[in-house]
Amino acid sequence: MGLNGDEAAAYAVKQVNPDVVAAYPITPQTIIVERFSEYVADGLVDTEFVSVESEHSALSCCVGAAAAGARAFTATAANGLALMWEITYIASALRLPIVMAVANRALSAPINIHNDHSDAMGARDSGWIQIWCENSQEVYDACIEAWRIGEHPEVQLPVMINLDGFTLSHTLENVLTLPDETVQEFVGEREFMRVKGHMGEADFRLDPERPLTIGPLDLPDFYFEHKLQQVEALKKALRAIPAVDEEYSKLSGRRYELIHPYRLEDAEIALIGLGSTMGTVMHVVDELREEGVKAGALKLRIFRPFPEEALKEAIRGIPAIGVLDRAISFGAPGGPLYEEVKTALYEEDERPIVVNYIHGLGGRDSPPDLIKSIYKSLDHARIRGRAMEKVVYAGVRG
Repeated sequence: MGLNGDEAAAYAVKQVNPDVVAAYPITPQTIIVERFSEYVADGLVDTEFVSVESEHSALSCCVGAAAAGARAFTATAANGLALMWEITYIASALRLPIVMAVANRALSAPINIHNDHSDAMGARDSGWIQIWCENSQEVYDACIEAWRIGEHPEVQLPVMINLDGFTLSHTLENVLTLPDETVQEFVGEREFMRVKGHMGEADFRLDPERPLTIGPLDLPDFYFEHKLQQVEALKKALRAIPAVDEEYSKLSGRRYELIHPYRLEDAEIALIGLGSTMGTVMHVVDELREEGVKAGALKLRIFRPFPEEALKEAIRGIPAIGVLDRAISFGAPGGPLYEEVKTALYEEDERPIVVNYIHGLGGRDSPPDLIKSIYKSLDHARIRGRAMEKVVYAGVRG
């Protein structure tokens, strides 16, 4: 059916039929909760829809609901996610598998409602799993898979689904959907960790019959150990996500991976990136291949946990790598994705030339001509044997 990215998210969540949806409207996410509220008004879901006064309250509501054993969903963008910042850490530390869609948007100031990745990159260390989508089909599929990934017994973490604001959120595409009952069967019942409480072993959720304390004061005696449990849970997600992907591929016919290599087998230059830009990048790769240029691409679908080993294996032997960042890490050596990639490659015996290309901030378009110029710049670095600049601001005037 024809759906934009926001509608694809809302439709998938409608099919999941979660217990609680709490959200506050912010462009370009608003369509998600508008559509979902229509499903509630029409009696198509059993969900308790909670209209709150801020994004901070929206995620707080989800935390309370998820701690009580409910499935909870919210959606936001940009400054809304920034306002949730305190609660994002609480959700992951309490191991609550909340699902949140983020229609990625620039952060103020100056005020800008268009796409870049500054919002989600600001939350990259908050302990959430991050899935990045190239198109609306991926948004739909991720909004179904996210529940199984987050609720996996060895994971139990919140999941953030990223879709580029306006580029995906407001652009109509043909999206293949599954029947409601198929989605319901795939998602199944929420699984809980078993813990030892005051009255013996119980599910990890608030239950008056078997009282537990969730989120108490945690001073130097145990805080460090609890943080390492989050580290271990994210490591286990690297095994859990492919298992869920495999099961979902049998159901839908659509196969997803942690990373998606494209024409890398004999590549001499390759670009790595996230989100909708990678569709343009792969289009450019095909054009360059027709011109005899050995270009390739690598789309990262999962950014947290960072798929370090899969990435290193995919690009091994490629002389020059360009990393596309649609966000700035102010004062840092480069953009957030660039720093991750370069760190991952540091221990390799043969390290490629790595150049950071920051592009598309505040919704500036990254058309094929720009991507082609980036490949050309990267090829010059390969031929020279070094990069003239570590960080290139691609598409900036003047």
